[in-house]
Amino acid sequence: MHSTRFLGRGIAALTALGAVVAGPAYAALTSGTDQVKGPETTSTSTFDGATTGRPGRDCAVPAGTSQVDVELDGVAYPVRVHVPDVDPEADRSTGVRPLVLNLHPSNGNAESISAYNDLDLTADAEGFVTVAPNGAIPVADPNPGQVWFWNVPGVPTTAGAYPPPGTRDDVEFLTAVIDELVSLGCADPRRVYVTGHSGGARMASAYACARPDKVAAIAPVAGLRAGRPSPDDPAAVELQSCAPARGVPVITFHGDADTVNPYQGNADKRWGYTTQLAVQSWARMNGCTTGPRVEPVTEHVTRETYTTCRGRADVVFYKVAGGTHSWPGGNDSSATQEVSATELIWEFFTHYRR
Repeated sequence: MHSTRFLGRGIAALTALGAVVAGPAYAALTSGTDQVKGPETTSTSTFDGATTGRPGRDCAVPAGTSQVDVELDGVAYPVRVHVPDVDPEADRSTGVRPLVLNLHPSNGNAESISAYNDLDLTADAEGFVTVAPNGAIPVADPNPGQVWFWNVPGVPTTAGAYPPPGTRDDVEFLTAVIDELVSLGCADPRRVYVTGHSGGARMASAYACARPDKVAAIAPVAGLRAGRPSPDDPAAVELQSCAPARGVPVITFHGDADTVNPYQGNADKRWGYTTQLAVQSWARMNGCTTGPRVEPVTEHVTRETYTTCRGRADVVFYKVAGGTHSWPGGNDSSATQEVSATELIWEFFTHYRR
């Protein structure tokens, strides 16, 4: 069951995107806290599904930005959906498009991450659907800013506490989001991708560990994990917490001066082991036998690539020297502009389907 509440008829005309360095072989905001705050999502009118605009042959959601209610355990959660008003990058036989889940950081929401990484602009140019859900753990009570934490399996939130019993299972919720968009005719189930920043990157990583059958590739930014830190030794990965049955292609970005999710790791059970160990763990889980190949991309950015992997599930890591807790190329004064993570992510995604 779903309902769709219309928010707006599209995005302003696409502006010229910044230059981007070539991708892998194929081809107010965060500075000191895991936060991206943004406006509360609101609705302006009701859409009954009778008119579909120009979203493609089958999609029941109109072109532009809408809210779709996704139900889980009897509760309906509003989810921000952006359908480009262009000819679809669609499967020729079905007319359905790729889907990219865009997960906000801790203390963020769907609107803030959408404004931060400009993924909708790339979606408009390339013809894929973006979906930005919200976490369900309020940062505070009351929660006037409507900002949230994700329930990342087995770890505390950035507030330092484990979610209380009965908290929404966000692995199940993201599965329900994907299934709803597929059922509405808006998403190709073989081309579903997940990206996110910080806490959203940790949630994207955990989702790929739990449901590799649902995703074609992931792109965690400033938050790649490969399972939760070991409760006995946060510097190590708890191996049984991430054992995907199939390889999951990974592209990730991290600054070595990140003080929120430190590149060198910390003793926090939310974060723990190093970024390098997370990258190497995904290469191990994906069965990669070639690499790492390390090469300079720009003055401050290097690319580390692991290839010859199970199911072609390569792992690509962009390390930003002096990089902060930010989205490369994003709307953040501290973010490097030498590369655009958004553009590199989409280029990477285009090479994969389940």
